[in-house]
This record gives sequence, C-alpha cells and structure tokens, in this order.
Amino acid sequence: MIRYILRVSSRTILLHIAFVVVIGLVISYAVMSAPDSPPIRSEKGLLDLTQDHIRTNPVKLQGDWTFYWHALLSPADIRNRIEKGGLPDRYINIPGSWLGYRLDGQELTGEGFATFRLLIKLSEQDRNERLALRLPTIFHAYKLWVNGELLAEAGRVGQDKSNMTPQLATKLVFFEPNKDTVELVLQVSNFHHHRGGITKEIELGGSNMLTVGTKLKVATDMFITASLLVIGVYNLMLFLLRRQDRAPLYFGLFTLLFGVRSLLNGELMFTQFFPDFPWELQFKMEYLTLSLGGYVITKYFECVFPNYVSQWFRLGSRIVTGLLCMVVIITPALIYTQLLMLIGVVVVLHMAYLMIGLAKAAMQRLEGALIFLLVSVVALITVINDFLYFNEWSPIGNTSPAGLLIFTIAQMILLSSRFTRAATNEVRIARELQEANDRLTDMNTNLEQLVEERTHALSAAHEDLRTSYEQLLRSEHGRKKLLAYITHDLRLPLSSMLGYVEAVKDMVKPERNEQYLKYIRDNTIRINHMIGELSFLSHLETGQVEYQMEPIHAADFLHRFFEQYELVVLDAGLDFVLDIGKGEDQQADFPILEIDEQRLEQALFNLVSNAMKFTSAGGMVRLALTMDDTQDPSCVIISVEDSGMGIPPNQLEQIFDRNYRYDRASTDIKVEGSGLGLAICREIVQAHGGGVHAESDGKTGSIFYISLPLYSISRKVTA
Repeated sequence: MIRYILRVSSRTILLHIAFVVVIGLVISYAVMSAPDSPPIRSEKGLLDLTQDHIRTNPVKLQGDWTFYWHALLSPADIRNRIEKGGLPDRYINIPGSWLGYRLDGQELTGEGFATFRLLIKLSEQDRNERLALRLPTIFHAYKLWVNGELLAEAGRVGQDKSNMTPQLATKLVFFEPNKDTVELVLQVSNFHHHRGGITKEIELGGSNMLTVGTKLKVATDMFITASLLVIGVYNLMLFLLRRQDRAPLYFGLFTLLFGVRSLLNGELMFTQFFPDFPWELQFKMEYLTLSLGGYVITKYFECVFPNYVSQWFRLGSRIVTGLLCMVVIITPALIYTQLLMLIGVVVVLHMAYLMIGLAKAAMQRLEGALIFLLVSVVALITVINDFLYFNEWSPIGNTSPAGLLIFTIAQMILLSSRFTRAATNEVRIARELQEANDRLTDMNTNLEQLVEERTHALSAAHEDLRTSYEQLLRSEHGRKKLLAYITHDLRLPLSSMLGYVEAVKDMVKPERNEQYLKYIRDNTIRINHMIGELSFLSHLETGQVEYQMEPIHAADFLHRFFEQYELVVLDAGLDFVLDIGKGEDQQADFPILEIDEQRLEQALFNLVSNAMKFTSAGGMVRLALTMDDTQDPSCVIISVEDSGMGIPPNQLEQIFDRNYRYDRASTDIKVEGSGLGLAICREIVQAHGGGVHAESDGKTGSIFYISLPLYSISRKVTA
C-alpha cells in the first residue's frame, strides 16, 4: 500500500485524501451519533418518561420546550399565568439557538433573553430516586429551577447588556423529585454572542450514573490537556538545547496553543480552575488559538520539509492570520464570534495546502512525510467536525483535542528522531570505523587462519556443488527413464491405433470396423488412464497433493472397503476374504488411525487390483488387519494376500519403483497396466507416516503389507 501511494500522481493522492476525509466523517456520524434506540423527545413542553427508568438509563432532553421570549419568569410567575388562562402557545426545539426563530413574522437575533419550561413525567420507580441534571455551557447566563427550587446559576441573568454578566460553565445538579412530575424552568439571557439559547443537550439521569460519566469526561479532558501541555514544554526545551533547529519551537507553540484551548472547551477546566477569570478575555484566548493555529503549523511544516511551501502562501497566511487576530483582539465577542466559520475555513485551507506539500514529499520518499500526511488527515477530520459542531451542524461533540493529541504524538516521535539522528549517525560511524579497524587488525594477525577458513569454506561449497551435481544427474536419469517409459509404452498402442484408423479409413474390412473402433476406444481409455496416473504420481512426489487427515477406526475403514469392492473381486472369479481379528461382539479394543480415507482407499485398491491381475480364476484375495506392538510407537498392519503366481524374491525391492512392470512369460495371464500403481501406493502410505513392502517365494502368491502409526486406542462401547 505504501509503495502504491508513493507511485501514484499527486492528483490521485489528493483524491484519496478527500475520499478519506469524507468517508471518515460519514463513519463518525454513523457510529458516534447513531443512537442505540429511537431518541425520546418532548412534545409541546411535555416529556413522558413513565415507561423509562432514567436512574440507570440517562436521557437527553430533546424536543419542544415552552418558550417565553423577552420574559424572565420564575416558576411562580408561570403558574400565575397558567391559572389566569394565559396558556403558552410557543415552543422551541432544544438543543438549538433562538437565532433565526420566527416570532410574529420576524426572525430573532442572537441577542435577547427568554424563559424555557419543560414538564417531565417520571416512572413510578424514579419518583423517589436521587436524580441529577448535567448542564452544558448555555449562552451566556442562566438560572435553573427544579420543581420551584433554584438549583443552579451561571453568570447573572439580565434584560440588557449592562445588567447581565456572561459566564460559561458546566454543572451537575442533584435533586429528589418526590412526586411523579419534574418541572424545569430556565431563564437565559445573551447580549455578548451572536448565538443565544440552549445550544447543547441537557442530560437527565441517576445521580450515580451522571457523576461517573462526568468524572470520566473530566479525566479524559485532563489527560488530553496535560499531554498536550507536557509535549509542548518538552519541545520548547528541545529548542533551547539546540536552537539551530526551529521545528521544536513552532511545534511546541502549536501544542501549547491547543493545550490551552482544550482547557477552554469540553468540560471547561479553565473556568473550574479560575472561576473569576474575565469571560471576554477567556473567549478571546479561545479564538486567538484557533486563528494562530494554521500559521504556526505552517511554520513548523517549513522547518521539517523546506522548499515545499510557496512564497505567496507564506505571505497570504501571515496577512490573513494577522487580520483575524486583530479583529479578535479589537472587536467585542458579539462581532468576532460571527467569524467562527471563516476562521475554520482558513484553518482547513492551511491544512489542505500542507497536505498537498506532504503528498509531494511522500512521493519523493522523504523520511516521515507519509506518517505526517496520515496523521494530518486524522487531525483535519476532527477539526472539521469541531467547526460543524460549534455551528450546530454536527451531532458529534468536541473531537479536535483527541485528533490533535494523535497528531502531536506522531510529530513528537518525528522530531525526536530528527533531533537524535545526528548524534546517532556519529555514534554509528564511529562504531563502524572501530569495527572496521578491529577487522583489519584481526585479518593481519590471523591471516593464515582466515585463509584456512576460506579454504575450508570453498571445500564445503565444492562438496555441495558435487552433491547437487549428483542429484541433478539422478534427476536427469529419472527423466530419461520416464521419457523411455512414455516412448515404449505409448508408441505400441498409438501405432496400433493409427493402423486401425487407416484400415477404417481405407475400408479394408468394413465388416470389422466396429471391432477396430472398439479397440481404438479401449486403447485411448488406457492411454488416458496411464497419463492420469503419471500426473497424479508426479504430484505425489512433489508434495502437491493435500491430505484431509481425520481419526478413523481401522476396522470400520476395512469393512467399508471390503463391502465396496467385494463384488468387483467376485466378478473376476476370485474369493475375497476379510480378516480383522477379534470381532466387535467381544468388545475388543479397536485401533484408530489418522488418515485421509479417500487417499488410503486408493492405495489399498491399487494393491487389491494388482493381486487380481496376477491371480487366476478360482484363486483368493485376503484382506487382513493386525497390530504390531513390537515397534515404538505401535503400528497397525494391513495386509493384502493373493494366491497368484508370486514375485521372484530378487525383484521385491523393485516392484514399487516408478514404471516397473513384471510379466512372467511362462503364464497365460494377460496383464495390462501402467506400472505406476505400486509407486502411487508407496507415496500415499509414506505421506501417512507409514511404509509398504512385499513378501513372496516366487511360486505360491504374494503378500503386501501396509504399516501405519497408531493414532490412539478407543474401546467401542455399545448401548
């Protein structure tokens, strides 16, 4: 895959990057935002949870909330309105900003104040439980009443900018309903941000569940923040130790910037550490880190891969970043917060341009370019998702800290490698020079021994060559024998077939044409069978045949074989006898073999077929099973005995060789075959870890023995 990426054109790489970004976002939305079950939503200010157990399964308060625009109402004020018949008829979808909400034919702006109300019906088991509300950041000041009791405040709620104090904070509020309904009343005011209202989800559930979840999120944020800050400080220290390389400087600044930004997002750890810190300054810090991020990472990229950033891009990045920072510093939050999407586009354009340079560097196989490119894709996906999330277009939460942590760790490894490369190369070169000097010294002092060792090595190589040459000669001899076998055995039937074909063609004896054609057909089948056996034997000898080994009772195997070929032997005019020793009715121990039943059956049939060829009508073929406990491990012996003409003792070792055929001139038995059956039998048996041999006195028949290692002993028990 890496070689493929390095070979393709830069345009193809860019298409791959775009594809990865799109697919990554789609998968993220599908996996992270897809609920396990349909979401529970409120309708017209009422949320029915009577069928849910929220103590163990917290829910997010989504749906319609009662909406009182330009009214800061307490629970008592709302009850008075309801008692007087002034029922509300306006509802707003939460989470969501009131920016753009149509009221009396006009769309609301982000500035203003309002009261939200939600009535929740609880199940019977949740009424007496201790519950909790997890409150996200709400733009930008709020008061919360639960069942008429004021439980949470952030900032100061007011009806104009001078009477309100903005504050961002996440809170966890505990309460006990002690009845079947819960009334939530939330006053919210905003005069400092272009979006106002409840833009994030409020979560309701058991106090234990939400406490654990909140602590886990805090721990995750702290881990990511601490990692980014520590890595940033570490890289700044590297720069102080070696100031010629500015890459650690810019990378350390980049990591510190986003480490600080992670304190200002998520669980807002900065606010928890410094609750009295000015809100405006806190918000400016967050936007400044975003505005500076693209420029700083560009400077870092210049240091790592010089000559891959054009002069016009450097100038444009410097100008755009400077303008954005000036707007953030000079203008109030109500203005510069409207530039969030523009800032996001600038950051994404920086990263996209850098990935073009990275793609070119990767094509030229520069060290670290491919890893830099891959982690940049991950960081880009998380950054794009964050901008979509903060503009209420993505259901996935703040992901950029995790993506930037992955990016940062990869870069830290790259920088550490660059920083230590020079020292490592020096040590390596010194070590190699020392080793070379030691080798020269050893060669000078032990030249005679070295010559002797080289001579011995040459002698060994010569011996290997001689052995290989002998093996090659044997292989050539075998090839010539095989060629001679094919020439000898196929020439005669082919010549005869050609003669009969010419006879049929010339109409020599038309009345015998059918007989000629039958002879041609029989010889064609015989030649085809010979070729098939020769091919199969070649596959056996080269190890190209696969075996499906499984444990099988030897007696059962022989029973099935005997029943399958009994009629074949009887039709040849021979008696077929099976002898497996002790019967099943004696509850005896039966040997078990690990065999490929189909292959071993083929080998055994070759022996039985061979016995049938050399045994006259009225003779006998005997199949027997015995145990040999004298060997270690114990073996199972399968024997095939016939009452045929026998085999001369001096030929018993040759009958298993390829192409060996034995025809006794003094007998009237006509034997046809390829001479490969016994060779195939031997190869199959040896593949099972066994052996095969024959015994005969050359007069009164012969016995072939197959010995196979015993797999295990199992006593067959009947019901």
